Amino acid sequence: MFKLLLFLALFATYIIADEKVEVYATTMETKDNIITADGEVVVIYKDYYLTAKKAIYDRNSADLELFGNIRANQGENIKFLGEYAKLNIARKERAFKPFYMLEQTAEVWISGESSYAKDTQVDVIRGATSGCDPNNPIWKMEFTSSDYNTDTMWLNLYNTRIYIYDIPVFYTPYFGYSLDTKRRTGVLPPAIGFSSKEGFYYEQALYIAEQNWWDLEIKPQVRTNRGSGVYTALRFSDSKVSKGSFSAGYFKEKEEYFLENKLANKSHYGFDFLYENSDVINEWFGTDFKGQSGLYADIVNMNDVDYINLSTNDTTKNATATQLLSRVNLFYNTDDNYIGAYFKHYKNLTLSSNKETLQNLPALHYHSYLDTFLDNHFLYSLDIKSNNYYREVGKGAVQTDINIPLTLQTSIFDEMINLSYEASIYAQHTGFRGEEKIPSTDNYESGVYARNYHNLSLSSQLTRAYDEVTHVVDFGAKYQVAGLEYENGYYDEQKDYCSIKANQSQPICEFYNIADIEENLQLYFSHYLYDEAGRQKLYHRLAQNFSYEDVGGGAGELENELDYQITDSVNFYNNMFYNYDERAFSKNFNKISYNAQNLNIGLSHMYKDSFLAPTLTYTPITSYMTSSVEYKYDKHYSYHFRLDYDLERSEKKGFEVGFLYQKRCWDFGLTYVENNRPILNQNGLSDSVYDRFIYLSIRLKPIMKNEGRLSGFVYRLPEK
Repeated sequence: MFKLLLFLALFATYIIADEKVEVYATTMETKDNIITADGEVVVIYKDYYLTAKKAIYDRNSADLELFGNIRANQGENIKFLGEYAKLNIARKERAFKPFYMLEQTAEVWISGESSYAKDTQVDVIRGATSGCDPNNPIWKMEFTSSDYNTDTMWLNLYNTRIYIYDIPVFYTPYFGYSLDTKRRTGVLPPAIGFSSKEGFYYEQALYIAEQNWWDLEIKPQVRTNRGSGVYTALRFSDSKVSKGSFSAGYFKEKEEYFLENKLANKSHYGFDFLYENSDVINEWFGTDFKGQSGLYADIVNMNDVDYINLSTNDTTKNATATQLLSRVNLFYNTDDNYIGAYFKHYKNLTLSSNKETLQNLPALHYHSYLDTFLDNHFLYSLDIKSNNYYREVGKGAVQTDINIPLTLQTSIFDEMINLSYEASIYAQHTGFRGEEKIPSTDNYESGVYARNYHNLSLSSQLTRAYDEVTHVVDFGAKYQVAGLEYENGYYDEQKDYCSIKANQSQPICEFYNIADIEENLQLYFSHYLYDEAGRQKLYHRLAQNFSYEDVGGGAGELENELDYQITDSVNFYNNMFYNYDERAFSKNFNKISYNAQNLNIGLSHMYKDSFLAPTLTYTPITSYMTSSVEYKYDKHYSYHFRLDYDLERSEKKGFEVGFLYQKRCWDFGLTYVENNRPILNQNGLSDSVYDRFIYLSIRLKPIMKNEGRLSGFVYRLPEK
């Protein structure tokens, strides 16, 4: 037997110079250049390992045929099954009939009537594929033909029908996807929905990733009753220290929908550019500075808020606001100094024109970090910031602030008591430019304001360890009093007028931001409890301010903050302010949460009262409740609930309830959502629409790898 095995191995090596094939069998016969092996046949070739009941090798054609209960392994992750296989080692061809392949990394199987493979390409005729149990798959995709590359792990299916059990649910002439996690160009799963108002919704995203440093997503969409549009997102990493993204979109309303809903714009468009670089100076200019430099840019523009609302059919994912902020921040930082430049541009979406909107282009900032001498008893620093306030129509200004704090500090009673005295020097200069929109008698004369003020502080921190906890107590007092003061020009002219709270909204007071230094005393007390592992169990802080001014003096609001980890799972947080004059709370925020392995519960309530008189458009009281529940029943079923409610207006702001069923090869979810989203109406006024949705969500794993809300069908319920 050993001689036969050795003979066949040497024979295969002889006819194929550098391709070694080993064949083992119980019995073996040779007749007319045909070698027949019976019994437990084993074939080893490169990273292939095959077993069969019978094998026939033809010396003339170099064909090796295998029969009966064929099992084949390619490497560690790919397995083949079949009843008949034909291999030609010289031409690197392989054929199976019938065909079954399991890719163990992705846990996906492919079966077919027959297959033909050459090199790394495998073609399959009339078959099916799935990530589920092959005996009774929950979902499968049947196809007339397919091809799979074992190196790139990319699978193409043609004339594909998707089945849930035995029910056909979707057809596509082509479907391709990757069995690994490498980014590739291809078509993403579609988003489908229906609304009685907007009609049928369909979005088909195309993903382009030709190089590893960028990718592009193009998402055309159609809403049959409303209109159509396209959104796109480019993401890139142009160096090891920088990355960014650019997203843009356009949507055009149908004439009938535009008129019926009295929208402000027939077309909605916009863009958003994000970029950050953590070593921008050295990277761009080829320098070798030791300090840290950085660039952050977030530039956004759109013609109205519906640009955001229409970017997806899931409006709960959208963060919408009536005011846009574009900003660019650039800085250089060393151990001793910091230099920064900040550009801010505002756009109010409720206004037809933003020519009167005040912009900050730019703000220049210099800071000299805290330094000491006299054996660390004397501390000093310097901070300078200059803001260029600009608008196309109306007054602008260049306003510069200088702040120099000087501190003397020491400790007494064996470092149990800390004492410090701080003298702060502050100055501001404002120079005006531009013309007022409406001429008035207001005096916008340039001016200088300067002052100094004093702070005297006393504090102590005590720590004591017990058997199971460590207790830390921190308490202190800070006394503040004004010093010398100087003002001229704008500050001298407008001080008395703009210091009155009721006048601060007037145009002449727009640039007056000087707050009086009150003679006051601040008292604070806080303590902490830590367990043996160093985890915080309790944090409690009390703070009280006393003013000694003739007008508006007395006790300020009492602040209480508490963070209590009641158990490993239960946490309670409270932050409240009590107003003695009104004998009521001006703010009271409470949140309790429960976080365990299978259950998460959160409940919070925010109450605020400004104590101002209510008007037709303004209410001084805010009372808002949020709640959420996430419950994982077992490894398959999980449930979620969310409710946001405005108690003052008796108005539901958002609601969500649903469940998710998860198995190894698929996820299924059903969610009901209510969402209050803003829009801009024909009169240029901000309005809102209350949407109600039903999300039917399906993820067929592993072909749908995206996280977040699943791909599926969205139905928007009628407004009434």
